[in-house]
Amino acid sequence: MDSSPRARQAVDDFAALGRRIDEVSHTYITAVDAHDLDRHDLEPSVAAHALTELTKAKDELLRVKGELDRYARGLGPLLGSAETQLARLAPAVERARQALLGASNALDAVRASGMRADDLAARLAALAPELTRLNQGAGRHGVPETLQRADQVLRDAEALRAEAERLPERAAEIDRRLVSLRTRAQALTTRTGSVEPVLSELRRRFSAACWQDLQPVHDQAVVHIRQAEEKLAEAARARDEQRWADATTRLSTVRALLNATDEAVSAPGDRLQRLDAVAKDPQQEIQRTRFAIRDAQRLAMAGRHTPDPRHARPLDDAVSRLDRAVAGLEGRHPDYWHFLTETEAVRRSVARVVSGIREERGAGAGTAGAGS
Repeated sequence: MDSSPRARQAVDDFAALGRRIDEVSHTYITAVDAHDLDRHDLEPSVAAHALTELTKAKDELLRVKGELDRYARGLGPLLGSAETQLARLAPAVERARQALLGASNALDAVRASGMRADDLAARLAALAPELTRLNQGAGRHGVPETLQRADQVLRDAEALRAEAERLPERAAEIDRRLVSLRTRAQALTTRTGSVEPVLSELRRRFSAACWQDLQPVHDQAVVHIRQAEEKLAEAARARDEQRWADATTRLSTVRALLNATDEAVSAPGDRLQRLDAVAKDPQQEIQRTRFAIRDAQRLAMAGRHTPDPRHARPLDDAVSRLDRAVAGLEGRHPDYWHFLTETEAVRRSVARVVSGIREERGAGAGTAGAGS
């Protein structure tokens, strides 16, 4: 039951105690056999000698009985632990057997519905040797090892059963994703056709810097959609062959391709909308950025007579950068896209300053609270 050093010592002590008991028992028996105490003519000196030997043997028996009692008391915790393990053993093994049966039944049900589930069958077959070892019992493999094996078999079998029961749902989910992604690919093919007219509008109305980076969008979208359709076909074959993991992996690739294509195809229209808005009224973007700077400046000055240079310097730089961006709008063909990217960059830099100020003040407040 227990192979710990303490348990091995208990076994050794018991063997030594057994030898000691045999010795004192032999001494007692020898003393009894050496004298015929029933004789009527027993001489007093012989009787006295017999009494001495028997008393000595009795004392030794009492002494070794005390040793045995102390040993029994010391053995209590070890026995309690061993009994606890024994009490766990049979239920643990039975739970493992029932879990294996449940996994086997779930697999049979899935196969009866027309699914091969070969990978699950292989995993179930791999558990057969473990069941054999469980059936061989703790006498051969040890209680702790058998308990550990039973727990592992239970976990593996329950996981297998759950996967088998989810398999029809998994197949249905893959079917739904195939339909959904095919529809999405078709819609993106249609939307890709609108990219060139939008780019033409951008080229006609705005400077080259505002649309040059969008020139490859149409061709890249066509390539990505073709790749997505190829992966969809591979996913459909994997589904038909019941290679569920492969089908799922390919569908994830399709989704990533379509997400990237969706974003790219939307970019020209979004760009045109933003450029139209800023060309019509750049002041809204300017005021939005100036407000962010002023708000950060107020926060930097809160509770101070002079701003911290670590905060003042980047905020001053933000003011200068905004002024340069506004000045860039002057001229015959202003680069509105550069203006928009600059104002966004200014707001991001200002937001970093604000975040840093709040973190420093939050840390300072925490330190003050801890000190008080």
